[in-house]
Amino acid sequence: MYLGRQKRETLQKTDEQGPLTPVSEGHSRLDVTSVWPVLSVLVVAAGVFHLYSLILRHFSKTTVRNKVMLITDSLSTLGNECAKLFHTGGARLILCGNNWEKLETLGERLMSESDPTLTFPPKLVELDFSNMESVPEMVSEILESYGCLDVLVFNTSMKVKAPVHSLSLQMDRIVMDVNYFGPVTLVKGVLPSLISRRTGHILLVNSIQGKLTVPFRATYAASKHAVQVFFECLRAELQEYGITVSTVNHNFIKTADTNSKDEDAAKPMWTHLKAKSFGVNAEEMATEILETLSSKKKEILMSRSFIPKAAFYARSLFPNLFFSIMAAGVRNTEMSED
Repeated sequence: MYLGRQKRETLQKTDEQGPLTPVSEGHSRLDVTSVWPVLSVLVVAAGVFHLYSLILRHFSKTTVRNKVMLITDSLSTLGNECAKLFHTGGARLILCGNNWEKLETLGERLMSESDPTLTFPPKLVELDFSNMESVPEMVSEILESYGCLDVLVFNTSMKVKAPVHSLSLQMDRIVMDVNYFGPVTLVKGVLPSLISRRTGHILLVNSIQGKLTVPFRATYAASKHAVQVFFECLRAELQEYGITVSTVNHNFIKTADTNSKDEDAAKPMWTHLKAKSFGVNAEEMATEILETLSSKKKEILMSRSFIPKAAFYARSLFPNLFFSIMAAGVRNTEMSED
């Protein structure tokens, strides 16, 4: 009886003090009210940033109008996207490639897909860096096309993957001709014209392997390191003439899949995952190049993954760890091949 009476007294005191639920609801409403200003600021900031990006993209397109622009290896996936983007922007294009028929096809497609009153017919130049003897003659033809050059986009690359001991010196020389001596010869041929006009922009599309070393790609990585260092030195030398030199380093560019279903099924799952997750889209790459030409940034690192950046810093800060990881990768590759 005493316990029952005590419970009733406790309930009466609770009723007199008032219910506790409204107080907790008041606190929840207060928390939501305090969060709304933060959310509003974030939404507004995101909208302003998006609008700013659109404005920058619009102005970057106007920067190529009436500019004489040269693209090496315009027949590649990235070269096609750059040619299309620059052509619609009103640039006077000089498209280079090692196959004349394909160059003609590219030029006809660009003209058919654009307004002829707003664009210029592209100038086609057959240029093959694997044949270095023809490069000086092509330089003269390039300079005679419009009488000057405003922008050069070096997009040439020859890839090779093999152990060092299995590659001949002849193959090493071919890779170095295409990836290093070709761009160097071309840029030296047009430098007097750029310096005399005290204006211009030179952009090198280079691999992430111009910054890092990867096993089984010694020759390719060596050529990319060489051309990277050359253009970085050139940047400092040309600054006094008002000429900008930019380098864009990317991991790899996704290309259209032309394999059959059986061929795709035979590939490891990691290959499909890597191509989907880590590869840079050619359209995004071309847009980034256009924005780089507009902003005149000196160096760009493009990758969908944080791994290349992490590897770059690990190489600089923890070289022994980086070398150990590379060696472990070689051992794993050899075991899988066995």
